[in-house]
Amino acid sequence: MAWSSLFRKPKKLNRARAKAELSLVEFVSLMAMMTALAALSIDAMLPALPQIGSDLGVVQENSIQLIVSTLLFGLGLGQMFFGPLSDSIGRKPSIYAGFLLFMIGCLIAILATDFSVMLIGRFLQGLGVSGPRVVSVALIRDQYKGRDMARVMSLVMGVFILVPAIAPSLGQGVLFIASWRAIFGLFLSLALITFIWFSFRQPETLVPDKRLKFSLKRIANAIREVCTNRISLGYTLATAMIHGPFIGYLNSAQQIFQDTYGLGHLFPLFFSTLALCIGSAFYTNSRLVMKYGMLRLSHWAINAVTGLSLIFVILAYFENGHLSLWVFMVYCMITFFCLGILFGNFNALAMEPLGHIAGIGAAVVGSLSTFISVSMGVMIGLLYDQTVLPLITGFAVLSAFSMFFMHWAEKSK
Repeated sequence: MAWSSLFRKPKKLNRARAKAELSLVEFVSLMAMMTALAALSIDAMLPALPQIGSDLGVVQENSIQLIVSTLLFGLGLGQMFFGPLSDSIGRKPSIYAGFLLFMIGCLIAILATDFSVMLIGRFLQGLGVSGPRVVSVALIRDQYKGRDMARVMSLVMGVFILVPAIAPSLGQGVLFIASWRAIFGLFLSLALITFIWFSFRQPETLVPDKRLKFSLKRIANAIREVCTNRISLGYTLATAMIHGPFIGYLNSAQQIFQDTYGLGHLFPLFFSTLALCIGSAFYTNSRLVMKYGMLRLSHWAINAVTGLSLIFVILAYFENGHLSLWVFMVYCMITFFCLGILFGNFNALAMEPLGHIAGIGAAVVGSLSTFISVSMGVMIGLLYDQTVLPLITGFAVLSAFSMFFMHWAEKSK
């Protein structure tokens, strides 16, 4: 399939709402950049974690992982707020507010002199970046549905994954010429550029007569609707289960590659290789989803992750958790490719019944799955014991739960 046909614009809903239409390439790029700010804020920091821990007086080595997980908790909480807000005041003002909070968090982190202040800054970054992240999903849902939405989401995630693929190298490069504080300065600059791009180019997709009054009762009703809709709830839980061990990987990746395997400055190269596996899966999914559908691809991928993880748990157990680097990389490359298939499809499947409450629906789905997955990921990360056994075990157990919730959701059909 040629690139020109891949980026041919699918049929768009509510076309009259746009003041001026972006090309699909620009739209995907903009949505990917807004979504990628969260990943950039995590992955670019990973090479700097030992320096930050040393400068801010962190005693317990695994505690430095809180720099990652605190941002993710803020991300989960913020989604519950920004989704309903976007249904009330529009998509663009909500995203503006999120960018502002994120930039304030960056400034606090730049000026931090102790670990507690750093965590406050990271929480505000997560809280703020949740605005662009969750509202961009609602913005896409405003304009596309069904397989077209899954295709656009996969394209967005395919472009987005280029950011975490280069982010650790970017952070490592900054450390060669400046301190870790300069990395937060980079976040601040990129957020400002994306803010300006979005404000000038993206039209509002939620017209005033379709907006809903902000109320806690409406939020509670939306939560009830998501939690009583078997498809939405099932795929939200399936997403949380499969995302949990991935967050555990993000929390402990720096320690695994630099401490367990002693890769030093080569850590960004190996991390980026695995990120590209996910990116290639997003691209592959965007090509195959129109032919095979979300369900079939998701079944193939979750079966592969679960089966492979069970095999490698046994291998790791008999090797006392010390798999060779290349065996571990083969496992991760196959697993992460399957995760790339699952992430976009699961999210689209969870959102499919929620088109009439797209903003708050995306908020509930994103927030619930994030809270659960971050909790799981923190536990997996804190179990790091200089081996890869906790991580692979986490993938085996939680992917099996993800498979269960997927089948449970589909029984309603």
